[in-house]
Amino acid sequence: MRIAVTGATGHLGALVIEHLLNRGVAAGDIVAIVRNEAKASGLAAKGIKLGVAAYEDEAALTAALDGVDRLVLVSGSEVGQRLAQHTNIINAAKAAGVKFIAYTSLLNLDTSELGLAPEHIGTEQLLAESGIDYATLRNGWYWENYASAIDSGKATGKFFGAAGSAKVSGAARRDYAEAAAVVVTGENHAGRVYELAGAPALTYQGIADEVAKVIGSEVTYVDQSVEDYQATLEGFGMPADMAGMYAGMDPIIANGALYSESTDLQDLIGRPSTSVSEALSA
Repeated sequence: MRIAVTGATGHLGALVIEHLLNRGVAAGDIVAIVRNEAKASGLAAKGIKLGVAAYEDEAALTAALDGVDRLVLVSGSEVGQRLAQHTNIINAAKAAGVKFIAYTSLLNLDTSELGLAPEHIGTEQLLAESGIDYATLRNGWYWENYASAIDSGKATGKFFGAAGSAKVSGAARRDYAEAAAVVVTGENHAGRVYELAGAPALTYQGIADEVAKVIGSEVTYVDQSVEDYQATLEGFGMPADMAGMYAGMDPIIANGALYSESTDLQDLIGRPSTSVSEALSA
């Protein structure tokens, strides 16, 4: 059984490959789909086959997937371009005869109002129409997304946001990567939708308390308006468009977009999910 992973030099894709190896998949049975062959030299050194193809090049993707049985489709990172990119990958998978796809989607997608949701909805529809067996891995928030709170905590003793009393069911990237490896190497996952949520869910003050464990000093959550939070993010050096996107998410997060009581993640990986302090310390 040959397994391919897209975005294999990215944070999540690289961890998926690490977990595949940990689960006993031979390096020669793994295909790393990458844009930049030079960046993947470490993977090649392990004996992993490289499939060099940009998401925009359907023909190259088809060639890269030749002989692949199962695919972990790690969602692209370029918001606004992902649906077209995913279309190319799914078309290439069909042409290459891929039999199963595990796709990394978004938690609570059926009800999510996050700006990230529409491209995931579109991709799930493409998969449903593809004729390929697939499973949907609806990933929750990465605790690593709060890494910037370490700097603000050290500098000001504060963690900023605009989410009120929201709860976030986050986990470490490594947890989601392990779940993907479990699904793509296992059986009876076709047609399943996994809502992957970490536990326990934390308020923003709870996240601040976890950051405090990492830096060794007290951190207090400061709830701001969306406008003030955007200005704060810009003050810490974040580009204005990105700061606006992140700040604009918080009121939606406050309505429960990143909260779930699902135990799918823990059930798949067979252990508790990783805490914020563990994830950020790593």
